[in-house]
Amino acid sequence: MQEKTMDIPAFDVAHVRQEFPILERKVNGQPLVYFDNAATVQKPQSVIDALVHYYSHYNANIHRGVHSLAQEATQAYEDARKTIQQHINAEHAHEIIFTMGTTDAINLVMQSWGRSELHQGDTVLISALEHHSNMVPWHLLKQEKGIHIEVIPIHEDGSLNMEAYAELLQNGVKLVCVNHVSNALGSINPIKKMVQLAHEAGAKTMIDGAQALPHAKVDVRDLNADFYAFSGHKVYGPTGIGILYGKEALLNQMPPWRGGGEMIASVTYQSSTYNTLPHKFEAGTPNIAGGIVLGSAIDFVNTLGVENIERHEAQLLNYLVEKAAHIDGLKVYGTAKEKAGVFSFLVDGTHPYDVGTLLDQMGVAVRTGHHCAEPLMNHFGIPGTIRASFACYNTFEEVDVFVHSLERALKMLR
Repeated sequence: MQEKTMDIPAFDVAHVRQEFPILERKVNGQPLVYFDNAATVQKPQSVIDALVHYYSHYNANIHRGVHSLAQEATQAYEDARKTIQQHINAEHAHEIIFTMGTTDAINLVMQSWGRSELHQGDTVLISALEHHSNMVPWHLLKQEKGIHIEVIPIHEDGSLNMEAYAELLQNGVKLVCVNHVSNALGSINPIKKMVQLAHEAGAKTMIDGAQALPHAKVDVRDLNADFYAFSGHKVYGPTGIGILYGKEALLNQMPPWRGGGEMIASVTYQSSTYNTLPHKFEAGTPNIAGGIVLGSAIDFVNTLGVENIERHEAQLLNYLVEKAAHIDGLKVYGTAKEKAGVFSFLVDGTHPYDVGTLLDQMGVAVRTGHHCAEPLMNHFGIPGTIRASFACYNTFEEVDVFVHSLERALKMLR
């Protein structure tokens, strides 16, 4: 975490908030304080307008028509792909595969690369911090092909045990699947170093970037990751759209996963030949609106500046840590030195669901439960946590409201 300073963020948060119409509403008679951003972020007006504009002005299927609407839609969709390519510094636009989200992207890698390259006895290495979406696909492959799954342990502050990681890599690991940022704790993993060590050991890497891309600059070529995935709805875009980045050589070697229109070059009654990248992995009519609008969301993030967002959220987190320190019985889970804007905690003598319900009555939205990281919660011996998480539009005043509301809730429960 960065030290809190009195510097004013480089962007005007009050102005930023005006871009988000949902922040004007009230919940249970109270102004909405939305601290559930690790689950999904709210959408700026420019993103909402882009969705409406597509359906109102040039709704058409893409890649398949010579009429004007089809050409306009195709151009907008492929322009969005290029925007995303540039944002994460991929070498080629065709290394950007549109998916339904991070989960879908990881399943694509499992079904295509995993099924063709992993065999009985091979090892996939995950971390103790993983979201279920970066575990369950490998469980399915374990049941089908008999692969092994090993787990990188963590320190009690929620940081990865890098010494243990280096040792585990010596056991013939074929694939390392880790998140860039933990959704449950906010821990930021040293991905560049992890990729380097994996490659030195002869392993490929699949990085879950769902919690990283909205909050920090991601350069896939600098990281040298083989695969990198993220979801649109966590980066101010719509639900149902996401990205798999893959290195061109790997994607070319991989067989298609889904069959249908668009992913083929030629079809007879008896056989098919497959299209080139990226279309080989984009069967059927895609989420056209989602892809186009994701490009608009990336434009919005770039207008604010990723570095500005990262700094602002770090200041909010440090402010909350300071404000909550005096609350009796409060324990924070995830105190790694490198940490994103996630405040995950429990309070002695209370259940997270009870606290979350009372906070909602006061207009404060947080997430409660195991955050799709049940094994991690079991590691700490807890059923789950209360999680407050930040986005660009959150304010120090909202942190004050949250802390005051939490104190009120605790008085009711104790």
